[in-house]
Amino acid sequence: MRGLVVLALDRNGIANYVAALFRVYGLLIIAYIVTSLFFAFGGRIPYSRWSRAILDFLRDVSEPLLRPFRAILPTLGPLDLSPIVALIVLQIVGQIVVNVIRG
Repeated sequence: MRGLVVLALDRNGIANYVAALFRVYGLLIIAYIVTSLFFAFGGRIPYSRWSRAILDFLRDVSEPLLRPFRAILPTLGPLDLSPIVALIVLQIVGQIVVNVIRG
């Protein structure tokens, strides 16, 4: 029996794969924002090893993109606009990269 793994051998398949990666990265950033807001408003989750691992993963994945925007954009009191700007830039860059791959 042949392998069930199908590789994307054309440009459109590769572009779809890259677009999905950008989408997943954007969703991870949104999850990080939601958890940060949850904790900012006093939310607490019971401590466990897996919940700490998930929160650390979201922070480790999101902070490299958010850090440059936080350095540039001023905070407006408790409001941090850097995730919004970062998501917009991520969408624009994702569309450009996908369109370049598609040709």
